[in-house]
Amino acid sequence: MKSLFQKLLVGLAIMMVAMPALALAEATTDMEMLAEQIKTDKKLLVVNNMTLTNAEASNFWPLYDAYQKELHTVNHEIARLVVQFAEAYAKGPIPNETAKKIRDDVFALEDKEVQLKRSYSDKMEKFIPAWKVTRYMQIESKIRAVVKFELAARIPLTY
Repeated sequence: MKSLFQKLLVGLAIMMVAMPALALAEATTDMEMLAEQIKTDKKLLVVNNMTLTNAEASNFWPLYDAYQKELHTVNHEIARLVVQFAEAYAKGPIPNETAKKIRDDVFALEDKEVQLKRSYSDKMEKFIPAWKVTRYMQIESKIRAVVKFELAARIPLTY
């Protein structure tokens, strides 16, 4: 099970890094299919690592879907910032105002992500024991950590 988790996590992370940036371009049928496969693989990863009763599952999955929809918005904004940063970087030294704006936007997105985690954790805890909610958030955190690692590896340091 650990091996499957690790393989899915790495594959998912690599695809999640590419998808938000690709979402900025005009969507094609192939890209939409790839996005759906990523969602399916991520959900499979969660299913395989959670032990939900039928009653818990009936309450968890609608919240999961809503959370993923809101995370998609955050991912889209991250992709926008990556593109904005890359464009500014390609032009030479990044002006202070541009750097400050990008930095502040990154902080705002990080705050939004934490707020989403808290909000959905509270919602889930109404139906699911806290330890299961924590486990789910741990799975999400691992996935997002791999995605952030991949992004960090691809984004150059400014000069």
